Amino acid sequence: MEDNINKSPSVKERKVKGKVEIDIQKCKGCELCISACKEQALSLSNSINIKGYHYIIANNDACNGCVNCALVCPDAVITVYRTHPKKKPVDITPADIREQLQSLIVPTK
Repeated sequence: MEDNINKSPSVKERKVKGKVEIDIQKCKGCELCISACKEQALSLSNSINIKGYHYIIANNDACNGCVNCALVCPDAVITVYRTHPKKKPVDITPADIREQLQSLIVPTK
């Protein structure tokens, strides 16, 4: 029984992850997105952008794709992409793609 007490709970793998992209040249560093991020995936940079503001940087490993940061951004400089880490990419390329492309390039007579 003592072994169960000392064990920490296992970390639950997220079904959905996120990728945050920030237009750092337009970011004013208002920090509204930092307050909105429950995962603490955003922070203020030490560097400044071309306008002289400290901009926001993202830790995409901690992001869960909730988009709260993008919703509160007054300048709409944040874009969030959701990814599904367990899903494998599916190849949707048709098997006869070469023939299709060749028929578009060289018209048949």
